[in-house]
Amino acid sequence: MKLHADHPEAHSITAYGDGWITVNGQRHAQSLVIGATSGVAPWACQRFEDLEAAHFDQLLAHAPEPPELVLLGSGRRLRFVHPRLLQGLLGRRIGVETMDTAAACRTFNILAGEGRRVLAALLVEP
Repeated sequence: MKLHADHPEAHSITAYGDGWITVNGQRHAQSLVIGATSGVAPWACQRFEDLEAAHFDQLLAHAPEPPELVLLGSGRRLRFVHPRLLQGLLGRRIGVETMDTAAACRTFNILAGEGRRVLAALLVEP
């Protein structure tokens, strides 16, 4: 039996490790934003402690249409941001799920493969 994604045009995280993520075979060593169909861009936040509301407000510029869900990869371990930082997304009725970056990578692939409007903001710690 041959397995393939339901939506082959969706971007895919093909590998990840400490300090890097590979998207469609291209390795990235900095934090990034990836949309299911909108592409990959650097994310201007390198450390969890530096996150501000503006970092989340800027995420919408990376998608042609608002996502249903934003996955926040919080780095090597699960950490939750203060809810006030997410008000810009939540006020637009965009769901936000927080998990460690490895789990966010796996979840992104599943949701993007299903054709969901998902956006992942992934902190890549050196």
